[in-house]
Amino acid sequence: MAIVRPFAALRPQPDLAREICELPYDVMSSAEARQIASGRPLSFLRVSKPEIDLPEGTAIYAPAVYAKGKENFAQLIARGALGKETRPCFYLYRQVMGKHQQTGLAAVASCREYQEGIIKKHELTRVGKEDDRVRHIEALNAQTGPAFLAYRSVREIDDLFARKTSAATEIDFMADDGVRHSAWVVDDPGDIAFIENEFAAVPTLYIADGHHRSAAAARVYEARQGAGNSAYFLAVIFPHSQMQILPYNRVLKDLNGHAPEQLLEKLDAVFVIKDEPIARPSRRHELGVYLAGRWRRLHFRPQFAGTADPIEKLDVTLLQKYVLAPIFGIDDARTSERISFVGGIRGAAELERLVNSGAYACAFSMFPTSIEELMAIADAGGIMPPKSTWFEPKLRDGMFCHML
Repeated sequence: MAIVRPFAALRPQPDLAREICELPYDVMSSAEARQIASGRPLSFLRVSKPEIDLPEGTAIYAPAVYAKGKENFAQLIARGALGKETRPCFYLYRQVMGKHQQTGLAAVASCREYQEGIIKKHELTRVGKEDDRVRHIEALNAQTGPAFLAYRSVREIDDLFARKTSAATEIDFMADDGVRHSAWVVDDPGDIAFIENEFAAVPTLYIADGHHRSAAAARVYEARQGAGNSAYFLAVIFPHSQMQILPYNRVLKDLNGHAPEQLLEKLDAVFVIKDEPIARPSRRHELGVYLAGRWRRLHFRPQFAGTADPIEKLDVTLLQKYVLAPIFGIDDARTSERISFVGGIRGAAELERLVNSGAYACAFSMFPTSIEELMAIADAGGIMPPKSTWFEPKLRDGMFCHML
């Protein structure tokens, strides 16, 4: 069963939501955050990336950073920009990005179910990044950025969400990146009981994005032995049928000593290569490579893509196993400084720009991993290769905060 509970959210005043809510802390650098928050005193980046209010060059994990985040959070509350709900509620959170629309349930999920594997993960976490989120939670005594969870769609839940979102919104704004964010409060006791009961029949939740936030919340739960509200962590939970995954592309700093023609000869042993200007693959096992100022279409040869293993047949796995390691000499893409990863939201033009600038030698444009592949791997207890998925749109930090 999946335990989801209502909570009394700390959330922005509706007319200030656009000024407060921001992209997650981990999708931008400190310099980018400082630029975004410039001239915007209410920006939640001052809470999620508080180093922007300290002298440039301040170490991002310095004690002063967490103290500043606590101070800025308290100021938003004191001035009434953020207000706490008077009673536990569920919330519906809709995002519209172009033609794509997704509606999730903002709730709190069980730290114990995360530990027991009912809430399944598909990525490894880094202790340093976990430590950072633990210190952030402890400093604020709150979880301010939700984990992004998924569940296999349930028609009855979909129907309730459709009915509730036909009413007037509580929060509704268009962000600078063109994504529309809307929220509704679900406070009717009958609706709350219905949602809890429906999710109790859902066998599994899946972490789509937010592995470090989830792991950090579980560590705080253990340290506090469940005191206060620490037994639960903040999440927005979406039906799998509404999830949008974009590709996570690769750019290589060098060709490992090969000339472009030699590299193509080696790639020909792994791929069927077509001299076609494809920048965006249209199916599984198809890639685009940008090399020497032009795109080519690649398709894995059957002997490489024929496995039934859910991890081994991922395009990111195949690329690592048969190209990055043997041809480029990159045995561990997680730690190598010769490879970088570019979220699909930036488009093929960004890959071309990076290569044309001379900073990188070539780029691989990927076909996105599917949510079905992710769930199959998580169900099998597997771990996906690094940088396998890029979910869009991103949840906004500051839309809902969970006070511990």
